[in-house]
Amino acid sequence: MTTANIHAPLGAVTVLRVVDAMTSVKTSIVEWYEARETRKALAQLTDAQLDDIGLSRADIAKI
Repeated sequence: MTTANIHAPLGAVTVLRVVDAMTSVKTSIVEWYEARETRKALAQLTDAQLDDIGLSRADIAKI
């Protein structure tokens, strides 16, 4: 009976952490950009239109 080698190759953990960090940064940037675009679109609506969807001008800044 043989046992599996459960040790990661040298540097594999570091590479994984770097990739995870880069993925996290990309996700954060995408979320920020989407929120920015949403705020821009909502800012173009009239107060009556915002009221129709249950928002106020103050709510836009919270998005």
